[in-house]
Amino acid sequence: MDAHGKRQLDSETPAICRACEARHGGVCGTLTTPQLVELNKFSSRRRVESGSEVIGQGESIDNYSNILRGVVKLSKMMSDGRQQIVGLQFAPDFLGRPFLRESNVTAEAATETELCSFPRKVIDRFVEEAPDFERKLHDQSLKELDEARDWMLTLGRKSAQEKVASFLYLIATHINPGDGDQSTFDLPLSRADIADFLGLTIETVSRQMTKLRKEGIIVIENNRHLTVPKLERLRIFAEID
Repeated sequence: MDAHGKRQLDSETPAICRACEARHGGVCGTLTTPQLVELNKFSSRRRVESGSEVIGQGESIDNYSNILRGVVKLSKMMSDGRQQIVGLQFAPDFLGRPFLRESNVTAEAATETELCSFPRKVIDRFVEEAPDFERKLHDQSLKELDEARDWMLTLGRKSAQEKVASFLYLIATHINPGDGDQSTFDLPLSRADIADFLGLTIETVSRQMTKLRKEGIIVIENNRHLTVPKLERLRIFAEID
């Protein structure tokens, strides 16, 4: 396609999509201009306050979403009321599981979050009509599976220090990689949630954070604002290959 044709297609793409991070890094990047125009007719953006539920476990799935900004916490509840955080999703992840009629997790905004939502029936149709779109969703599912396996290793075999370092590395490399080897960010989870996610006590999490601070691996400016001066040093402490 020549430059004129590309400019024409760009001009036909909805303006809100041209400026959207999920358009370039998420599943929408596989859609054609006509498909984006159609999807835009049904999509809506909304902000979700920190701590607010996006969808509950067992609820009917009527909409899917792209995460445009923020962090979403995924958790599962047992029949006796006990709850476990099972994952985190970041921009520009796709929130939802195509063809699943009920949510098998609770999705909650861990930070103030912005979502672009669209009806399930539209996305299910795109999955059938657009092989690249289906492949992108499949790739994300495989990525989540790989991350879940890595997290099983973290929880089952790593020391408390390695667990906390692994969590911080996960956040640092997903929320705000920054320039070069440095990252500055606000923790999206409370110490209690971090402890739950890592299978540790709150006291152990706090103790390991203090150790990492004393080693110069992290700089804690207040309770939740952190800087990682050298991501490579944090990666080594986390024992991440």
